Amino acid sequence: MEEKFKQQPANIIKVVMFGPESTGKTTLSEQLARHYNSVWVPEYAREYLQDKWNNERKTCEPKDLLPIAEGQMRLENELAKKATDLLICDTDLLETKVYSEAYYLGYCDPVLEKYALENQYDLYFLTYIDIPWEKDDLRDKPDERERMFQYFKDTLEKYDRKFVILKGDKKTRLKTAVEHIDNLLNK
Repeated sequence: MEEKFKQQPANIIKVVMFGPESTGKTTLSEQLARHYNSVWVPEYAREYLQDKWNNERKTCEPKDLLPIAEGQMRLENELAKKATDLLICDTDLLETKVYSEAYYLGYCDPVLEKYALENQYDLYFLTYIDIPWEKDDLRDKPDERERMFQYFKDTLEKYDRKFVILKGDKKTRLKTAVEHIDNLLNK
């Protein structure tokens, strides 16, 4: 059963957009995929939770986290087979772990935690909160952006993940991300 949360081996570079809601992760994922003519892994939770909201008028509950994690890894593993050199991930299970702990009083399902820590990426891009927060059906913490950013940063440091903080406008963030990805590709 737990195999569905496991990252399949792939001989490519994997980078992850990581950070609080409404900080430009999806926009940057799309830009990087275009720049490198590669594929990007969308955030499965957005589709899953939007469907839940549309059909039930309910937000995320703890019971949703494992189906979200399973869907995320299924997408990542499928798209990793299509990538040639680089896979851009709009999120990962470590981000799901952060949200689980932030929303559910420090709780994270042990299976989710295990794979959030085991799955590996070459670089994380931690997106800063210096762009305007945009409201939608799912976003709900506009006043907690600083706290959430710090939580994401602390998590990357705690688990010794290689990361770069991305600040500034879209063009500046893209330029910074490209410089770091180019360095990985040229190693």
